[in-house]
Order: sequence, then C-alpha cells, then structure tokens
Amino acid sequence: MTGSDRTPAGVERRANPRLRELVDEMLASIRCAANAELWSPEERARYETDMARIMDNVRQQAIGGPAAPARRG
Repeated sequence: MTGSDRTPAGVERRANPRLRELVDEMLASIRCAANAELWSPEERARYETDMARIMDNVRQQAIGGPAAPARRG
C-alpha cells in the first residue's frame, strides 16, 4: 500500500494550505535555531517532545485518522 492509497479519494495532503503553512512555519523555526544555542537542554527536550506531538497530530489529520498519543522521550 502506497501513501496515496491511504489518502481519501482525490485528497493530496500537501495541497492542504493550512497544514502546509503550519509545517513550513515549523521548519523555518527549526532552520533558524539549528546552529544557535537558543535553548537550554531542558527547553530543547521539552520543545522536541512538543514537536513530536504536533507532528503526530499533523500526520493523523493529513490522513484523516484520529490523533495518536505522543511519544515521550
């Protein structure tokens, strides 16, 4: 089963402008902070956990399923 087999008929997740905007904003933030020590190790761990939770929700929304519980690290 390919990714396109799991999407609802005629729906391309990359075409959803709201999801695309959210992902683009998150990626821009990550790129901006990639080589700068903006956060303490504790803050970074918390933000990485938040990012994992958000991305789980985005993925589930993109395929039309319920949001999975976030993994804790």
